Amino acid sequence: MTAAERPDTMPPAPMEQPSTQRTDRADASTGVAVGAPLAALGQVPWSDIRDSTGSAAAIPKLLHRMARGDAATARVALDELRKRVCQYGFVVEQATADTVPFLWELARLPHVTCRPQIIQLLKSIADARQWESVAAVYPKLLNHHENPAVWEWRARQAVRARRGDLDTLLTEPDGEIARATTELADALAE
Repeated sequence: MTAAERPDTMPPAPMEQPSTQRTDRADASTGVAVGAPLAALGQVPWSDIRDSTGSAAAIPKLLHRMARGDAATARVALDELRKRVCQYGFVVEQATADTVPFLWELARLPHVTCRPQIIQLLKSIADARQWESVAAVYPKLLNHHENPAVWEWRARQAVRARRGDLDTLLTEPDGEIARATTELADALAE
């Protein structure tokens, strides 16, 4: 495979996608977003993109359940979201990159009950290399119209684009959040 064909040498994902634009503003004293959580969800054409089940139209509902549900509801929603965007530890469809900024947003909200697990999902996405590995031995994969290696690369870039949020999460008093954040920071440092 030539350098031009490798996913890690592809041009960066566009940074002005609706899902990467922040609609929140941070409270200067806490660094936590204020305003309506997940306000930018409507800017992503979820029904036009795919997750592992087909249409990604259900992703906003899952993110809202994670943001507003009790611990059991949030955990079930997170498990379902994980199956849709990073099942088996690799990025399965194109919706993952659009989902990542909302995961970062939820990871920073103190009232969200599954924050450590969200951070662990971000780490799984940052570590994803399955499709890249397949493309290395089967380069024709890169020529397909629906190119999962590119989706995987864009998802990793989306995680990296918000790594500035790590500073706030690393200061969390919750040990589980701090551990998950340290693991994510280590993954992003590689």
